[in-house]
Amino acid sequence: MAANEEEDTSYVDYDTFLDPEFSPSNFANTLVLATNNPNDTPLDLSTPLSKVLFDAQEIDSHIDLLTTRSAIPLLTYTKEQTEASGKIISEVDNQVKSLNESYKQLEKEVIQKHAEADEVRQVAVRLWETLRLGRSVGRCLQLGRQLEIQHSEITSSGSGTITTGNRKEDHRALVRCAHSLLSLREILERKAPGEEGHGLDKVNAIRSLQDTILGPIERSVRNTSEQIIREFNIGSASGTATYAQTEEAKARTISAAVALYLISPTAGTKLDKWTPQFLLQALEVYLRNALQSSIASLARSLAALPSLDRTLAEVSARCQNIIALEIILATTKTPAHPLVPAQKHISPDKSNLLQPLLAYLETGSLASYFWRTMASSLATRVQEIVNRGGVSARTLKTNRNNVGEAIRECVVQGSQPPSTITAAKGKAPKGDTEKSGGWDREVAVMVGSVVGNLGR
Repeated sequence: MAANEEEDTSYVDYDTFLDPEFSPSNFANTLVLATNNPNDTPLDLSTPLSKVLFDAQEIDSHIDLLTTRSAIPLLTYTKEQTEASGKIISEVDNQVKSLNESYKQLEKEVIQKHAEADEVRQVAVRLWETLRLGRSVGRCLQLGRQLEIQHSEITSSGSGTITTGNRKEDHRALVRCAHSLLSLREILERKAPGEEGHGLDKVNAIRSLQDTILGPIERSVRNTSEQIIREFNIGSASGTATYAQTEEAKARTISAAVALYLISPTAGTKLDKWTPQFLLQALEVYLRNALQSSIASLARSLAALPSLDRTLAEVSARCQNIIALEIILATTKTPAHPLVPAQKHISPDKSNLLQPLLAYLETGSLASYFWRTMASSLATRVQEIVNRGGVSARTLKTNRNNVGEAIRECVVQGSQPPSTITAAKGKAPKGDTEKSGGWDREVAVMVGSVVGNLGR
């Protein structure tokens, strides 16, 4: 009872120190102000310091008193906690030992085996990649060898005539070479991971194949096909070429056109807007050469009229060749291209090799394109002859009617297909409708380009 009273009458203000908002600086300031006059100089700090030290001694004495009185309960509690901790540690040690043993067993049975299995998996993956790459390399080399054999069947001139050993070379080898080139290109252009051509660019044999076989043979096929088209000549309507010669020239031209269509580049272009670039270039060169030769020779003949009939016959024959080429292209269906998706919006009757050329030249007929283009250039040449004056200009003006009639007959004759060439089934050549005015515009344009620039 006395102890409780002593605790209750303790000098220390425990409530102040136990307040959650207690601030040592505020408490010290309050204690200094309580024992000093704020206006005194200097302040007396010994009194508040003694107060704090006395409180600390009081608390120390109180702690000592409490521990002395409660020594047995404290020791008992400490002993119980120590024993409990020892028991827990003993149990935990057993569990840790068991866990360590289990981990060692797991490491032996699972982790080590998993590591070994992972090594095996990596080896298997790399072997599979090597096998895939080896198969791709083998296929490329096989196609390269096949391409060499096919290329050896093509004559150096691409003429398809009998060569050494009395063996006739096969112009169809151009198409076979084109398909082999496409097969190689299909592999080599698929370079994404998981595709057949992935990693081939790092193989020396493939780089050598591209440099020594693929590139040169592709250029050879292109040059040979372009040469065949440049040399295309069926003959005039009078029938200077036999049926067999015409069929041979037609077959060679088809082979060359198909080959150029197939090997035209596809990389870097939108496939839905793809055009056979090599074929269009070759055909454009053929038309340009025919036009340039015709314009130059006709301009010379207009300045020297005695040669006009022979020149007009040559021009007529060139246009007949163009019409024959148009018929051949129109009757040749577009070959299936493995790298270009089929365009479903194109009707079957327009799925031929002529349509890309007509679209490229923005015309509806090659013959019409020939006459109109020649007329646009011929007008300038006639004007030059008139401006120079002299005997040539006077003779040309004097015979303007005869010249106009000769040009009209040239256009009419040249707009008819050769007798050895048959138009597409169900589509008569435009020349067959000439009597009904089918070529009136071309006649008017050609005659006007000459007669219309002679003046009066």
